[in-house]
Amino acid sequence: MTDNYCVIMGGGIGSRFWPFSRETYPKQFLDMFGTGRSLLQMTVDRFSKIIPMENIYIVTNELYAPLVRKQLPELKDKQVLLEPSRRNTAPCIAYASYHIRACNPNANIVVAPSDHLILKEDVFLRDIKKGLDFVKHNNALVTLGVKPSRPETGYGYIQSDEEAIGNFNKVKTFTEKPNTELAQVFFESGEFFWNSGLFLWNVSSILSAFERFLPDITARFNLGLDKFNTSEEKTFIDENFAYCQNISIDYGIMEKADNVYMLGVDFGWADLGTWGSLFDIANKDDKNNALLKSNAMLYDSSNNLIALGDKDKLAVVQGLDGYIIADSGNVLLICKKEDEHRIKQFVADAHLKFGKEFN
Repeated sequence: MTDNYCVIMGGGIGSRFWPFSRETYPKQFLDMFGTGRSLLQMTVDRFSKIIPMENIYIVTNELYAPLVRKQLPELKDKQVLLEPSRRNTAPCIAYASYHIRACNPNANIVVAPSDHLILKEDVFLRDIKKGLDFVKHNNALVTLGVKPSRPETGYGYIQSDEEAIGNFNKVKTFTEKPNTELAQVFFESGEFFWNSGLFLWNVSSILSAFERFLPDITARFNLGLDKFNTSEEKTFIDENFAYCQNISIDYGIMEKADNVYMLGVDFGWADLGTWGSLFDIANKDDKNNALLKSNAMLYDSSNNLIALGDKDKLAVVQGLDGYIIADSGNVLLICKKEDEHRIKQFVADAHLKFGKEFN
């Protein structure tokens, strides 16, 4: 029996991908590339090549339980950990860690978002195995730092230290999304890497870090130590999860702990968090327009992203440069690519004006 486990975080709404991503059917359940597999399914497919299927867990909001079970019928019910409320990544990871420790106190865990694109899968899996072996033998919290290919302002950055254990460098600093000038400095320095949001650790290492830095969360979960991996777990979580602090694992632990290490990687990674990130990796025509599984005729138009949810629909676009044109269900979005950060506000405004009909 292997000690290696995988936790996939799949509870987000993905509002920046509106109108394709909706509260009732968010982006991790969408087939974004026409492969017949959703982003969540592709993530499970990837990890199942090196981790037994029975050791793969999905943590998601209880609203999405039917979607997970429909898309991943091979998983048992106990492998789908349901959050009764959204409390960010730290409580999500704590919940999964307590559950897995109850199953195997020696577990080595890789934690991954459900919406990443990996182009060099063989390299990715090699690096994951390397990381799992490292955390098995070292009391370390590991993050994967992606070698930057451009001065990107849309990602957080990790600065590596010269102190290292083998290929794993001590982390010096974490930096939130920088402005253009700072991103250029980071890119040229060679010391900074994109923060991938992929983590590896032994279950005892991460729970020790929770005890030290987020004791309010462990105090809450410690009330039910005898209930994890039993029939009483769901009731206990329903009664206690909402009391956990709403905080990210990065801010709550990774930026504070002194045993954080980074493995520099280059496996063709993209965080599919925005329409812009999808535009960057999509195939383009001779005018730099990206058509995502869509029928379109474009005239005097360039640098646009066209995404139509209805394969029988035709978009005719004239005279647009640098726009997102996304049509799905009962919403048509036409937005400047440079202003896509406003999409979350559009969603909120639609909710305020029309109720949940268009969310």
